[in-house]
Amino acid sequence: MKKLVIDTNALISFVTDRNPAQQDKIAAIFEDAARLKATILCPQNVLTEFVYVLEKIYKHPKAQIRSIIADFTALPGVQMIHTVDFETLLKLWPDKIADFGDAIVAVVCKAEKGARIATFDERFARALRSIGLNTVRF
Repeated sequence: MKKLVIDTNALISFVTDRNPAQQDKIAAIFEDAARLKATILCPQNVLTEFVYVLEKIYKHPKAQIRSIIADFTALPGVQMIHTVDFETLLKLWPDKIADFGDAIVAVVCKAEKGARIATFDERFARALRSIGLNTVRF
């Protein structure tokens, strides 16, 4: 079964209409997870960033965000990640991966053999490739 670590921008693309092509691509990953053909690994900080962006940028009501998170975390194939190897994190951030939240996503991927990262952030994807991590090719 494939393991995919989800980045915040992929979640944002899924629940908003900012980019319909990205929305369709990430929807396919969610469908695979619902059918237990894939495991989506979601670091806790991704949800923190997700809430912030939906509330502050997209002006979604908190109750709606709560509902989205409840549906997402209840989806078969979604696994929340609450721990991070800080020794590895501090080896990556800020020199190899400039964004702290992205570095956490990378550390989760490093800890899961064979995992890839689902992101639409090209700068992050280049940084991941430079440290030997794979991304989902959309």
